[in-house]
Amino acid sequence: MNHSDSIESLRRLCADLPNGDEDAANTATQRQSMLTKPPGSLGRLEELAIFMARWQGRAVPRIDRTEVLIFAGAHGVSARGVSAFPAEVTGQMVANFQAGGAAINQLARQAGATLKVTPLAIEQPTKDFTQAPAMAEGEFLDAVTAGFAAVDSSCDLVCVGEMGIGNTTAAATVCAALFGGNGSDWVGRGTGVDDAGLLRKAETVDAALALHGAALGDPLEALRRVGGRELAAIFGATLAARLNSIPILLDGFVATAAAAPMLRLAGGGLDHALAGHVSAETQHRRLLSMLGLSPLLDLGMRLGEGSGACLAINVLRGALACHAGMATFAEAGVSGA
Repeated sequence: MNHSDSIESLRRLCADLPNGDEDAANTATQRQSMLTKPPGSLGRLEELAIFMARWQGRAVPRIDRTEVLIFAGAHGVSARGVSAFPAEVTGQMVANFQAGGAAINQLARQAGATLKVTPLAIEQPTKDFTQAPAMAEGEFLDAVTAGFAAVDSSCDLVCVGEMGIGNTTAAATVCAALFGGNGSDWVGRGTGVDDAGLLRKAETVDAALALHGAALGDPLEALRRVGGRELAAIFGATLAARLNSIPILLDGFVATAAAAPMLRLAGGGLDHALAGHVSAETQHRRLLSMLGLSPLLDLGMRLGEGSGACLAINVLRGALACHAGMATFAEAGVSGA
């Protein structure tokens, strides 16, 4: 991808996505059947090992190099009082990430992941999408490109997360555009807004749906018009992961909403993605269900910044350790079923 790309060329890229490696998946499945355990006794850990084999193209997948990619964006719509925190917190938290003081810094270190933070013009908020499209086409494509470029093609696994005051409102609006419904169907309390704030969020979504109308029927236009730069970047990173045969872990409601247009653009567009967790944000569980994603963790988290996805790296490490390290029945001299 480059800056001269148009939305149409992006759409063509999404329409022709590579599939996983079924030979690697089949070999991994056969190996699972020979390991010293009753068939299926490791539950989803077995499925995850096979999933990782399919999308890495290796019968014995590994996680030697994993990155947590955090994208930060500023939202014009935050001026409508849709967050419990002021807009300047976005920049302050980016500085906190860079100084190593946030939750994600600790979780990434513990999971053996490299943290990469990409601020996207946070001194220049997107437009209030109840008044105009959030981003011009060039701005949108720049943000998608930044996300695409953040993915290191040599990674074994990528996690995506975000920071941006106001972005649960953007995510709710994207969901309403993609899947129908109105503001009250999709908004939640985000950073912890009160009842009046929740109402303002719903009204903001409805105003945006009314303004943009039928244009929101196109998934990429929906992301451009009512999303944000960090959502566009997460979309770009999700696409880059697919094109580079890298499995991806999605974080919470915002990150999942940002990736959702991939599924609308191509059947199986998110087949290489896992939901790291289901957040406490009201509509995340519903969104995951619509996308056919079953979360790995359910810990009542609603922090964002890639925290739930990063924790799930440890689950995948466990799955792959068993897959690679366990003895087969023949190796161990154990009688099979």
